[in-house]
Amino acid sequence: MVAKRSGARSKGDQRISVSLQPMQQASSEPPLSRERIVATAVELLDAQGIDGLTMRRLADRLGSGVMSLYWHVDNKEDVFDLAVDSVLEHRGSPETGESPDWRGDVVHMLEDWRARMLRHPWSASLLPRRALGRNILGRLEMLSKTLSRAGVADADLNAAIWSLWNYVMGATLTRASFDLSEEDRAAAQQRLTHLSEHYPTIERSRLLLDNDWDGAFRRGLDFLLDGLSPR
Repeated sequence: MVAKRSGARSKGDQRISVSLQPMQQASSEPPLSRERIVATAVELLDAQGIDGLTMRRLADRLGSGVMSLYWHVDNKEDVFDLAVDSVLEHRGSPETGESPDWRGDVVHMLEDWRARMLRHPWSASLLPRRALGRNILGRLEMLSKTLSRAGVADADLNAAIWSLWNYVMGATLTRASFDLSEEDRAAAQQRLTHLSEHYPTIERSRLLLDNDWDGAFRRGLDFLLDGLSPR
């Protein structure tokens, strides 16, 4: 009878050895892509704000390495550009040149613009220096065409666009940063009442108690559009 060599392993030993090997876990994460990076960046910005977005935190949320991100985006600034443009995607826009209600079209555009930025408050502070994205430029193009067909002369078009842009940006930033409680507002108004001799008009208007942000935005927009109406 021939003895087995000490280095040889039986089939039974091999089966035992294989069964003891750790099973390789299949990854449950979807493949990394620019779209997934941008969507996750928006989630991170919503949760932690601009200062909370770093490439390391973004990679951790995606379950990937930091260097893997750079196959899809250039750097953090690129992520900011893509994120702010993504939240301003516009659907259901009016057919430029066909709708007779140019004021209604402008109001719809700007109310939608403001609402989207309020859902993502960080976007209003990023937008002024990141205004070349496809969705942002598309919004500006629709607004420009609508005002142009309403009779705003080319020489006045830029001033009209900037006036509306500044109004939306200012209204959004003010609303997003104004976080006084009802009690705080009432106390502030009470102090103003004691100073009514010096500030009679704003005390009489109950300025600090006015909480109708949407209504004030719409009325202010009407004031601007009255000035843009064909003369």
